[in-house]
Formats: sequence, structure tokens, C-alpha cells
Amino acid sequence: MSRLVVVSNRVADPRKTAAGGLAVALAEVLNNTGGLWFGWSGRIVEDGGQPSLHTQHAGPVTLVTADLGQSDHAAYYVGYSNGVLWPVFHYRLDLADFDDGYIAGYRRVNQQFARQLAPLLREDDIIWVHDYHLIPLAAELRALGCTQRIGFFLHIPLPPPLILAAIPGHDWLIRALFAYDVVGFQAEADLLHFDNYVAAEAHAQPVGEHRWRAFNRTVQAGAYPIGIDVDEFQGLAQAHEGREMFERMRREYSRRKLLVGVDRLDYSKGLPQRLKAFRALLTRYPETHRSATLIQIASPSREDVSAYTDILHELESLCGSINGNFGELDWMPVRYMHRTVARPRLPGLYRASRVALVTPLRDGMNLVAKEFIAAQDPADPGVLVLSRFAGAAEQLKEALMVNPYDVEGTANAIHLALQMPVEERRVRHESLMATIRQYDVHWWCNAFLDTLAQAESAESGTPWLRL
Repeated sequence: MSRLVVVSNRVADPRKTAAGGLAVALAEVLNNTGGLWFGWSGRIVEDGGQPSLHTQHAGPVTLVTADLGQSDHAAYYVGYSNGVLWPVFHYRLDLADFDDGYIAGYRRVNQQFARQLAPLLREDDIIWVHDYHLIPLAAELRALGCTQRIGFFLHIPLPPPLILAAIPGHDWLIRALFAYDVVGFQAEADLLHFDNYVAAEAHAQPVGEHRWRAFNRTVQAGAYPIGIDVDEFQGLAQAHEGREMFERMRREYSRRKLLVGVDRLDYSKGLPQRLKAFRALLTRYPETHRSATLIQIASPSREDVSAYTDILHELESLCGSINGNFGELDWMPVRYMHRTVARPRLPGLYRASRVALVTPLRDGMNLVAKEFIAAQDPADPGVLVLSRFAGAAEQLKEALMVNPYDVEGTANAIHLALQMPVEERRVRHESLMATIRQYDVHWWCNAFLDTLAQAESAESGTPWLRL
């Protein structure tokens, strides 16, 4: 069995389920193959020194991390990854900072990672690279002579060609994707955007369904919507912290209908629009007064960036305004928390809530939607209100779909969710549960890796020119 090598910006111990996300998703296959996980250590060192590698073992899995210099971190992570790619890929050209120096640092760090990773590779390894921080990594590995099968998965959306083309050097980015054997996206919409771009801008030739030839390389593209480990998450709901949170919420809000939102503090999540919709709900439907309570968790994120500071202040102002205008001595409409809630406690919060508000302006997938479904009591389930602009909307069709830009329409959908009879809630939940079980994290992992394993390895004899 070939060893799996995972490369991502950050590395987590796959033994710790509290880590969530990618660690939970990849734990099984990494353990089974004695895999290697490579990425940034999270350490920022002074410029001029030799970047250090750190190696540790998590059972049969080897974790290797690399330090970054101050200027490299500023250009690669803050500048290009999160100052250019993140806003543009989420359709926010107005927030992108196209500083010329950022792309040089982005390329430099990917070259550094490639030089550090290449000596650790075995001839029959299968390499799986994750997310927008590392788009050019395969091209750098190919330039060093690596011929292993290499796949790439983009966890965030891919924008339409005209938005993507606003990035200076956009053609370089897409050319870099052709150094991979398989490129995966969260949603069919993202796959369509890729197909349209490579056909129109890269003049790639189709050689099969979602299979393209350009730059002396052939790449297979596909949609592989990521899921959750349903049993693992339901296990958290039954564990001590999950049950304790559920019972506490039930006691403290016994006379209320809880609505819940759990997000990173990010302009892509549509948090101001969500709070405005909740305010519209209270204005339009007075019967929700003293009845509906929104618990909104906004975990800290990149608070040194001005766009995040602005949204933090806007949220605090909106929450204060809503509570000031509608609150009573024994009822505050919004409970806002600007901190992270431990993952083992979240299932209890979800289970106690009548409605989940997952209303991003744009999102690659959004696993909160799937976790909320998994945590529900099948006999008395809550209702998912879901943005049509979340990748999850392609799968979770029985949710109440909303346009988060339509404040009044979202308020009406929330009211419908609060009033929905239990029979309808059960029917919707049963169908949603079937979907998240069929397309769980194990399906995602196996579907992508099966495609990669069957892909032809890098064409021998065709040198990859450094970009």
C-alpha cells in the first residue's frame, strides 16, 4: 500500500478528535498507511536564519513542520493567501490587496516547502495537497524531479473566470494546477468555473469528462464535497461535555426557542446580514418577543486585518442595538460571544437549538450545517436555515434555503422555521441525515484518493518548467 503524504498550511495531531476538520477527515487513512503530514509549524522566526524542520510522531503518523521567516509569513500567509486569494475566491475584489511583493513571497515559501519535502518522499508515495495556500506546490515539486501522483483539493470556493481573472498573474495560478494529476473542488459550481476558465483562458483541450490537457500536462478535475464523521460527532453529543451543554441550555432557556449561529469572524460569513434579518424578524413578528433567542458565536480570526476589525465593530453595534431596542429585564434577544467554543461542547448546543442559521455570503462547504443535522434528536429535530451560496446547499436541499442579501426574505424563512410543525421537521431531517451519512468524510476521502490512485502518474520524459 502506498504511503499517503498530506500537505497543508497547518498540521494537527490526527489522534485528537477535538482538532476537528482535516485531522478527523484524514486520521484513518494516515494511520493505515503510516502516513506523513507536512506543513507550517505556526512558528515565525527572524529573517536571515535557516528555516528549521520539526519532526514528531503521532502513532504511526509522522508530523513534519517548517518554520517561516517574518517577511515570508507576511507575504505568503497574510499578504497573498489571505489578502489576495481569500477575498477574491470569496468574490470580494474590493477587499483584495494586489501588492506586487506578496506573490513573490507566496512563490518563495512554496519553493521552500518543496525543497524541504522532496527529500522525505518515497517513490510510490501518493501526495495530497490542501487549499489555497499551496496551489503552486506541485509545480515546485515537479521542478525538483518528483514524479509521484499528486492531488490538490481546494477547500474554499473557486470564483467565475471573470472574477478569477482580476488577480494579477491569474494565468500563473491556473497553470500551476496542471502540475497536479487530480484537482478537487467542494461543489459542482466550482468545477464548472474551473472548466470554463481553462477552456477560455488557458485554451486547454478536453480529453474526457472534466479532463483537460494544457502545458504538456493532463489534469482530472472533479467535485468532492467534504463531509463529517457522523458517528464521531454523534458520539461527542453523547459524551459528558456534550450532554452537559445540552442540559444547561435546556435549563437556562426552557421558555425560549433557541437559534444558533457558529462561525469564524469573517466577512464571508454574512454575520451583519444575519443579525439584520433577526432584527427584521423581531420587528415583523412581535410574537417572537420574549420567545426567540439567538446565540451567535463568532470565533476570533485574523484580527490584525482592518476588514476583520471593521466587521467586529459592526457586529458589536448591531447586537447592542437589537438588545437595546427589543430586550427586557428577563430576556436578551441576542447572546453574542466573540470567542471559540470547544468542539466537544458544540453538539449539545446544536441539539438544544430549534433553528441553525448558516447564512454565509459565500462558502466552500460549511460543515456547521452538517454538524447541526447530525446532532439533532430525530424525534424532535431542529431546522436548518441555509444560504444558497454555501457549498453545502448543493447537497442539503431539504434545508430552508435563503438569500442572505435579502434581509426580509431571510427573516420570513426564520419565522417559518420557528413555526414548522414537528412532522415536517422530521421528514426534512430524515432526508438530510441520509445525505450526510451517504456523503460523509470517509466517502470524501475515498472518492478523491481512488481517483488519484487511478490517475496516470506524471508523464515521464516531460520536464516541468519552473513557473
